[in-house]
Amino acid sequence: MNALVTGGTGFIGSHLVDALLERPDARVRVLDTLERGRLENLAQHANDPRLTFVHGDVRDPVAVRSAMVGVEVVFHLAARSSVLDAEREPRAAFEINVGGTYNVLEAALAAGVRRVVFASSREVYGEPRSLPVSEETPLDPRNVYGTSKAAAELYCRVFANSGLETAILRFSNVYGPRDTDRVIPRWIARALDGAPLEVYGGDQMIDFVPVRVVVQALLRAAVADVVGVPINVAGGAGTPILTLARQILARTGSRSDLRVLPARSPEVRCFVADTRRMRALLGVEPPADPLRDLAALCQTPAGTRR
Repeated sequence: MNALVTGGTGFIGSHLVDALLERPDARVRVLDTLERGRLENLAQHANDPRLTFVHGDVRDPVAVRSAMVGVEVVFHLAARSSVLDAEREPRAAFEINVGGTYNVLEAALAAGVRRVVFASSREVYGEPRSLPVSEETPLDPRNVYGTSKAAAELYCRVFANSGLETAILRFSNVYGPRDTDRVIPRWIARALDGAPLEVYGGDQMIDFVPVRVVVQALLRAAVADVVGVPINVAGGAGTPILTLARQILARTGSRSDLRVLPARSPEVRCFVADTRRMRALLGVEPPADPLRDLAALCQTPAGTRR
């Protein structure tokens, strides 16, 4: 497989690159701005001639077209992926998440790429009326980030009608090594430092999924018969946010306080995904305990800050 991974030095992208390079016949090109990703996430492959890094931006059509040459499959993970960052910089979220996706799709179609696997988000559903949330639920995003992902999904469908295979994966809350800016790594770092864990709202229910499950789904989506069928990639179980906080405190042995603050309006309060389509079409099973990988992250500060 000759693959292009946009955002390949980031949290999910670097784990995907690891998995791709486990295949002896794989060749991988990474396109990234390094605005949020880190080259050290790929340091273990520094001497592997099958990996090529291109410093570029999906907002630049020329850079995208150049990176697309000779590629069979594109895993499009580059995004402004924080809900709160997107609220603070809505134009950047639009230019990267919508305009950047358009550039990737346009270049892929012109280059004869077989398939684009697009990383979408559970944020496209907004605040669900019932749980679990199936892929048939109408899209009703409540924030800038979710809106940008929903728009990008629609462009994937438009290009699919033009002959480009597109697969859409809607991730729930992904966690694991190398993550730095989401709730789990933030809280682990604060717990290890003895700082208070700040809980916004306190009544949230979150569907966590380990990054290894997400990588498995991405790889399967590159070859499975899933064109035009959006798929939830999730743990399929809800974790109360206060339960997560108490688990982190217990696993780190921390005496940090829990500080409950007012909820932040852009954030979805409760989400649990229906994972039947993930199981049936991708053959990916969520773990029985979606937080099983939490223990390893809590064992060492390095595990939370890579």
